[in-house]
Amino acid sequence: MKTMSDRATTVAELRERVLAFVRERDWEQFHAPKNLSMALAAETGELMEHFLWMSPEQSRAVVQDPAKRHKIEEEIADVVIYALEFANMTGIDVAAAIERKLALNAKKYPVEKARGRSDKYTEL
Repeated sequence: MKTMSDRATTVAELRERVLAFVRERDWEQFHAPKNLSMALAAETGELMEHFLWMSPEQSRAVVQDPAKRHKIEEEIADVVIYALEFANMTGIDVAAAIERKLALNAKKYPVEKARGRSDKYTEL
């Protein structure tokens, strides 16, 4: 099996690997959008747990600890895997959805108003 990296792996390749994994185990029968969205939320919660009660500075530092980073990497992988499987099961084109969302966000958060601010678009 080929070693993957962000620079060399496409979204399509990731989706194919996730789908192959799921099909080998006959899990598609369980992967309704409801179940996948709930699994995605659960995995996101597990990722957040690594940073609970930390200051922003502590959260930046914890990802530098090799043992903790490994666990954090496992959680972000779970989040992305479930998101890709959700896209697989619903036929959502992830790249196209991201492109549309970034264009929408660019309108909601124009650089001249949003740069350096964390306010919601309705407050800019």
